[in-house]
Amino acid sequence: MKKISFIINPKSGTESKEGFPDLIKSRMDATKYEVKIFFTEHSGHATVLTKSLVEQGVDTVVAVGGDGTVNEVARALRETPTALGIIPAGSGNGLARHLMLPNTPEGAIDIINEGIVHELDYGLINDHPFFCTCGVGFDAYISKRFAEAGKRGRITYLEKILKAGFQYESETYDISIDGGEYESYKAFLVSIANASQYGNDAYIAPQASMNDGLLDIVIMEPLGILTAPQVGIDLMSKTINQSARTKCFQGKDIRIRRSKPGLIHYDGDPIETDADLHVVMRNKGIRVVVNAHADKRRRRPNFMQTTFSQFFNDIQVLQDETKNLIQNTLNF
Repeated sequence: MKKISFIINPKSGTESKEGFPDLIKSRMDATKYEVKIFFTEHSGHATVLTKSLVEQGVDTVVAVGGDGTVNEVARALRETPTALGIIPAGSGNGLARHLMLPNTPEGAIDIINEGIVHELDYGLINDHPFFCTCGVGFDAYISKRFAEAGKRGRITYLEKILKAGFQYESETYDISIDGGEYESYKAFLVSIANASQYGNDAYIAPQASMNDGLLDIVIMEPLGILTAPQVGIDLMSKTINQSARTKCFQGKDIRIRRSKPGLIHYDGDPIETDADLHVVMRNKGIRVVVNAHADKRRRRPNFMQTTFSQFFNDIQVLQDETKNLIQNTLNF
């Protein structure tokens, strides 16, 4: 019988986690798994718990929370035989969305019951592990603003992008990829993606893969007041990589030089670091419970999952939301 432990962050997302233990116990296959459940008590607690569980030989540790909780658990599972499971229960759930895990606890538990594990990639930025994305510039600045927001969700995220985008001043970055010559870019943001999105279905690197041994580097040019709203639309419609304002590269070892220390983010967690940044790929360094049914879904173009009219209606709704937010932002 396999040992599986669930680490629940009671503060993640907006919904109570009180009913999760009963749901987990009733839905997990008791003939296959010996289940234990823990609640975190403070920031960093999930990492401490996970390290102890790895030492005890637990087969799988499941993070129940958002990307911050997933990062805390996953960082302790790197380069170990213990697998990471995810029940998305946060506000953005970027990694879970990239992996096409069900967005309901019941559906996510069913995937965990199946127990299909793949070895996937992760990255390090100045030795901080990330599993979804990391970045500098507006990328990091908006992570801080979003982390401080009272409300979560797609509209809040778009609102923060728009309001902050009108105020943010771009910086110059010298970037070297895989030992190449440094090239200078004045950029609104530099995002380095292991997975495709930040969360809330905001796709910064729509083509990113967690099993190709490469990181996707997205450099976005400075934006003006007329072009900033399009960023929100491009992020949500998975077309940011097609924009003339972005340059996209891939690599395994990225060095970034900036003029002074400042913010970075890893998996949405903003912190202050030194001016020089070093980002490296760790190929197949973490074992993850995956959705065995996701590959077929991933191959389908976005517009094939719904009718053409539904797809373009979604884009129109997003454009209308953007216009309203612009009016509120500029006090029109």
